[in-house]
Amino acid sequence: MQRDKALVIFSGGQDSTTCLYWAKKYYKEVWALTFIYGQKHIVEVEHAQKIALSAGVHWDKMDVSFIGQLSSNALTDTSVVMDKDKPAEKLPNTFVPGRNMFFISIAAVYARERGIQNIVTGVSQTDFSGYPDCRDTFVKSLNVTLNMAMDEQFVLHTPLMWLDKCETWALADELGVMDIVRKDTVTCYNGVPGDGCGDCPACKLRRRGLEKYLGIRTIKQ
Repeated sequence: MQRDKALVIFSGGQDSTTCLYWAKKYYKEVWALTFIYGQKHIVEVEHAQKIALSAGVHWDKMDVSFIGQLSSNALTDTSVVMDKDKPAEKLPNTFVPGRNMFFISIAAVYARERGIQNIVTGVSQTDFSGYPDCRDTFVKSLNVTLNMAMDEQFVLHTPLMWLDKCETWALADELGVMDIVRKDTVTCYNGVPGDGCGDCPACKLRRRGLEKYLGIRTIKQ
């Protein structure tokens, strides 16, 4: 395994794009792996490819559509009406059970075959919808499991784990890619690039963070 190589789990959204450029800052050679998991809006895969190629990193995609077929949720099932707000005392229907577990596990096998030890994912426990597979304890436990399963020394990196969306925008700005993140990424659950539809949970969270950060940056100036 080479310590100067990293693999980024890359959706082409705000978080993974910020992580991609974070990885470029710290590693000599960066790979980006995008998953097709049965999501309604495949446009995010097209944007992921454009961003990765523009960033000058290795890009690959993998069809894991079985993930979307395992459960009924608003991101993969066209018959499910998306929750606009998080329901009380239960997970929102935008939760895709097992998604991050599968993504990270598959990415680890992919990385192993290419001599990559460092795996980067954009999950965050600070600003999220309550998804259990975005928690720090989950990532740490899976890291141990993967190392035991393959007798390797993978390191799962989560640069955004303790950052809220305002701080994530600040990191993108610090990395010099705020315009790319704002204009070229697809965070919107309805598949609208850039600032998105403005109405889905992902867009609302992204917009609140952006407005807060721009306000702070204006005060500092």
